[in-house]
Order: sequence, then C-alpha cells, then structure tokens
Amino acid sequence: MWMYLGLLAALFLGLHNLCKKHAVQGNEVFPVLLGTISAGFFLIFPFYLGSIFYPEYLKEIGFYIMAISWQTHGFIFIKSMIMASSWVLAYQALKHLPITIVTPIRSAGPFFTFIGAIFIYKESPNFWQWIGFFLIILSVLLYSRIGKKEGINFKRNKWIFAIIGATFLGACSGLYDKFLVQSLHLNPQTLLFWFCFYTTLILLIILSINWFPYADKRKAFKFRWSIPAVGILLQTADYFYFKALQDPDALIMLLSAIKRSQIIIAVVVGGLLFKEQNKRKKLVPLFGIMLGVFLILYS
Repeated sequence: MWMYLGLLAALFLGLHNLCKKHAVQGNEVFPVLLGTISAGFFLIFPFYLGSIFYPEYLKEIGFYIMAISWQTHGFIFIKSMIMASSWVLAYQALKHLPITIVTPIRSAGPFFTFIGAIFIYKESPNFWQWIGFFLIILSVLLYSRIGKKEGINFKRNKWIFAIIGATFLGACSGLYDKFLVQSLHLNPQTLLFWFCFYTTLILLIILSINWFPYADKRKAFKFRWSIPAVGILLQTADYFYFKALQDPDALIMLLSAIKRSQIIIAVVVGGLLFKEQNKRKKLVPLFGIMLGVFLILYS
C-alpha cells in the first residue's frame, strides 16, 4: 500500500509542478512562495481548530492534530528551515529555466536520498535497484546536453547550481521525514500543519527584508489562481507521502524514486502547455528516468 500512496503523491506533485511554473513565470518569486505555503496552511487550519473543539470526531475521521512537545516543535522547525531554503532556490531557478530542464534535474533527488538511506537507515538495494539508480543519474546528465541547445550552459548558469542545491536540500528533507514520522511517531496532518506554520513565519521574515519595503517589487507581483493551487496540491501530495512513510516497511530510497514519476506530467504536459523546445529529444532521457524508476520499484 505504501508504494501506491507514493504513486498518488507523484500524481499530485506533477500537477503541482505545472501550476508552480505558471505561478512564477514573469512574477515575483518570494510572494508566490509565501502565497502557496499560506494556502496549504489555511487548508489544514480547520483540522487544527477541530482538534481543539471536537477532538473525538477528528480522531474518528483520522485528521486529528496531536499535541506535541517543544522538542518536537524544534525538530519540525529544522525541517521548515531546510525546505524554505530548498524552495527559495527552486522557485528562483524555475523562474529562469524551462520546466523540462528543471524537473529532470530535480529527478536526481533519489541519488542523494539513495546514499543517505544506505548510510543512515542501512537500507539495502539489490542489483536491479542499483541499475535503476544509475539509469536515473545518466538520464539527467543527458538532459544537460539537451539543455545546452536551449542556451543553457550547465557549468556557468547560476540557476543550474540553484536547482542542484534545491535538489540536495530536498533530499535531506526526505531523509529527515523518515525520522520525524517513524521515530517521533508524528501523523501526517500534525507534521503538515506545524511545518506550514513555521515555514510561513520564515518566509514572512525573508519578505520583510527584501520585498515588503520595496514598492516597485510589490507592484510587480501578480496574483494568479495557480498560487493557492500550488499550495493545495503540494499539501495533498505530502499527505499521501507521509501516510506512506508511516508504514514501518516503507523504504525512503524507493519512495523517493517513485515520486519522480511525476516527471511524465511535467515533461509531456508541461512541454506542450509552455511550448518549450526540444520536447522530442527530451523523451529519450525521460524514458531512461522512467525505466530507472520502474527497476527500483518492481525489482
């Protein structure tokens, strides 16, 4: 069941990526990011109120937000710091790079997660999972060659380094999630609520320094329907992902790879919607990534 929950998370992440590209195109990145996280927070907030006033009913329907210690708050705040940094880098990169380049690089996330899962959680991949792992990495390298044809030099473009940094931090957060869910026994809605709360605070501090004081930046911001849609789709995806992680048999290295199947939506549908270049050539490394995910998932 945890594998199917991972696939559901991948579906909503793919839709989330399409909305995210629409939200940041020609827009101010930081207020877009704040809007998406705030939308996710307000989606979960009624469950927090319900957990205070109608705890038995919320427990019955499975959306009760538990009371947690200050130490646990600290652990969730660390996750918020990691992901806020990752998202700031990723959103800036997405604003300046094609979605058909950004998403495949993000697909290298399982590389970092794979290594961490082996050394931290002692997860043991088999031969075919190793083959799938290297297929994903080689396919991402092939994307870099295609990217040069779109005027993107992977060695000199700072936004490429930004998306690589975002991918690394995202993988660190994924490894940390297993600790939060399985070691601290946090249920998905509790983790999501406090994560959104602290991330919103962090982003408000960032915006108070580099956005709120500048009238020209405030005027440049355009509200779009895709901004709250990004937050709602992301929280839905994370809910299924955390539900999958609650299973003690769930392997974080495999879940990380399964989530990368979102790339089908981003490359195929996204390439058509945003009329990006070299769509057919990108299908070759896309197939490599999907074959790698298949080998990891079904070996």
